[in-house]
Amino acid sequence: MLDRRKLLKAVAATGAAGAGLLPVGRSAFAALSDASAVAPPRLVVVFMRGAVDGLSVVVPYAEDEYYRARSTIALGRPGQAGGVLDLDGHFGLHPALAPLVPLWQTGRLGFVHASGSPDTTRSHFDAQDYMESGTPGVKTTADGWLNRLLGALPAAGVAAAPTRAVSIGAVLPRIFAGHNAVANIASGAAAVKPTVLDRPRVGEAFARLYDGDDKLSRAYRESQLARREVMGALAGDDLEREMQAANNGAPLPGGFPADAARLARLMRRDARVQFAFMAVGGWDTHAAQGSAAGQLANRLAPLGQGLAQLASQLGPVLDDTAVVVMSEFGRTVRQNGNGGTDHGHGNVMWLLGGAIAGAKVHGRWPGLADSALYEGRDLAVTTDFRQVLAQLCERHLALPDAKLDEVFPRWPGFGDGGLDLVRSRA
Repeated sequence: MLDRRKLLKAVAATGAAGAGLLPVGRSAFAALSDASAVAPPRLVVVFMRGAVDGLSVVVPYAEDEYYRARSTIALGRPGQAGGVLDLDGHFGLHPALAPLVPLWQTGRLGFVHASGSPDTTRSHFDAQDYMESGTPGVKTTADGWLNRLLGALPAAGVAAAPTRAVSIGAVLPRIFAGHNAVANIASGAAAVKPTVLDRPRVGEAFARLYDGDDKLSRAYRESQLARREVMGALAGDDLEREMQAANNGAPLPGGFPADAARLARLMRRDARVQFAFMAVGGWDTHAAQGSAAGQLANRLAPLGQGLAQLASQLGPVLDDTAVVVMSEFGRTVRQNGNGGTDHGHGNVMWLLGGAIAGAKVHGRWPGLADSALYEGRDLAVTTDFRQVLAQLCERHLALPDAKLDEVFPRWPGFGDGGLDLVRSRA
């Protein structure tokens, strides 16, 4: 007789769950259901783990203080060799992010500068935890704000499907922790590779084990049906072959562009996918950060390419989509002795999509004068990251005002920052 616990343990040891969609449990990828309703508004969150240098992403090139603080890593003014791409006469975009300029020009890309967490920690672990839990300074929060949003936002029509939320990566992230079901898809080529459960003998064994009518058996069968549906949507499509031909055999720089394109195709084909999360690492640039070229530029380039591909391949779905890119904190205004930057405070959040009021650097900019710096060294935070996320939830996703406190407990409210981040849906 098969022992369910032993079999689950054996399959877990071989990496079945991490190689594809989580097969069973709270995060099971449950069955797809037919739906003909209008697609709901979408939200994609991209987390840059490691604390990206926001002052090198959206550069305040009009301020002399920026150049005095960064003798070797400052990016040049527009028109100079390796200079920034002008945005509004004061701020410029890192040249490695040139693929995103068309989105800015069409009003589908914006930024919120001097944003971040009110908590002052410089610990990557704690800061990421606070931004994913949505409760800065509170380590005891059990769930993530994106999972709470799933429960707080009314689910109707296609949004009621269990495939409503998708996470790209090896493990379910903190932001999706909670009791609401989330699909977990491996990143890279592993997303469409067979898992242990695809082996005939193992699959048959699990089918016999879960042939009952109990809740766990039904969840398993539904998860396997959903996995077959999603794998069919991800693998072997004409667009994938077209992209490979266009690349002429050249590999993309890093895995993010491929993952972003794959997610876009999934969201475009399946209106039931309303929320998605991706994480990108490698932003802790303590040494040899570089300016227009170098370590940081080499990381920004595939990120920019991937975001541009996400927007492009979403096609008409982009009109009802908001993408937010965030990082746990910024970096010091002054460069250090190793040609890098250390852990800081204020940063920049990126917003893109048809739902975004773009072509603008939002937020109250405090400047880089010594008197304006946080603790005399960092860009100050003038916009709480929860104010940005809450406005997206309220105005884009139509989350009732009464539910905002459920998603962001003890948040400070919208304040008087005058943020206007979302286009009217009228």
